[in-house]
Amino acid sequence: TATRPLLYTLPHAHSSTHCHTPTPHTVTRPLYTLSYKLAYSLGYVLIYYGYFTHHLRSHDSAHTLPIKNTWNILPRPDGAGGWFNPYLTQLSWSFFKQSFLKQLLTDGERYIMTIFGVLSFAQQGVYDVINNLGSLVARFIFLPIEESFYVFFAATLYRGEPVSKQKQESVPLVAETLAMLLKFVLLVALTILSFGYAYSALALDLYGGRLLSGGSGPSLLRWFCLYVLLLAVNGVTECFVFAAMSQKQVDRYNRTMLVFSLVFLSASLLLTQLFGSVGFVLANCVNMATRITHSCHFILSFFSPTRHSPLREAVPSFPVWLAFAGACLTTALSEAILCCDSGWLFRLLHVAVGTVCLCVVVLVTVLVERRLCLFLMDRLPARVGGAMRRLSTALWKLARLPVDHAHVD
Repeated sequence: TATRPLLYTLPHAHSSTHCHTPTPHTVTRPLYTLSYKLAYSLGYVLIYYGYFTHHLRSHDSAHTLPIKNTWNILPRPDGAGGWFNPYLTQLSWSFFKQSFLKQLLTDGERYIMTIFGVLSFAQQGVYDVINNLGSLVARFIFLPIEESFYVFFAATLYRGEPVSKQKQESVPLVAETLAMLLKFVLLVALTILSFGYAYSALALDLYGGRLLSGGSGPSLLRWFCLYVLLLAVNGVTECFVFAAMSQKQVDRYNRTMLVFSLVFLSASLLLTQLFGSVGFVLANCVNMATRITHSCHFILSFFSPTRHSPLREAVPSFPVWLAFAGACLTTALSEAILCCDSGWLFRLLHVAVGTVCLCVVVLVTVLVERRLCLFLMDRLPARVGGAMRRLSTALWKLARLPVDHAHVD
């Protein structure tokens, strides 16, 4: 489905002034889309209710859930005769306003495309394909991490309270988790950025042929790799911030988000006039950078009374940066020599060069970032974590590095 907008719009993109008569397909397609979304939402709710029904019938449910049966989940009046908890209602309203503004920031470029017509239909088709491809990493890797650890931070911290009023035994755990989580997503995003530069053209050529790889597609995907890096950092920092903020702080942040929205829309109009479709990616980068700055300011203020500094601890070591830089330069040189018009043999050689560089980066990371490795071993499934522990231990022994200590730099 990701290529459909491109394949449909490119043959009809000779002029943006063509008028097309609506067909039954174009009229009914939005109705089908709405039906799919409604069915998905209903199924999602039923799955949750089914899970809680099953869990409540188990013997240990009384110790893990504050409800006794499924009917307690449904709305009902409290002891005072009211149907809604005032604090939770205000908090939900604050998050609803925040979600509305985040939706504007997420799909703002589409509104700009539609209202101002800054891109042709062909350019919009290419942008949609690149956006869908680039979003796969965020959807399947970063989003589950953000959702899971938001629950962890929200359950560990007292919302709206300073660090001095938190459980003191929880503060080191939260700081350690935030630092290692940030470092992990940063390393994943740096891998995408470092190798995405040299393999964007090849990936698009394999996915859509010369239609995608012959124009602005590779350049657009390369800039999107930078956007993925900022997206990863923003997701983790915001999941901590939203778990620690009070209702008043969330309301204040909503007003800040309104400013971010105006900056993003203004940057989109300006940058697309200068750089075309790449301008939308750059505008998204500006948006993410401003949100990261705000979140980092909150995190620094939150941990300032303590000796913990999760943002500084999240920065990868110098050898890791050196490995990424070497991999990026090597693969870029390999692309210039081997890819992508010299046949399949040279393409395979280009992929082989990237594979070797990736192995070197992983090896350097395992040897240098031992604290992160131990953090991941304890949180991955037993089989995966055990295999990772055996491999890492073998490498550490070969390099004559300490094995039993997590905090060795």
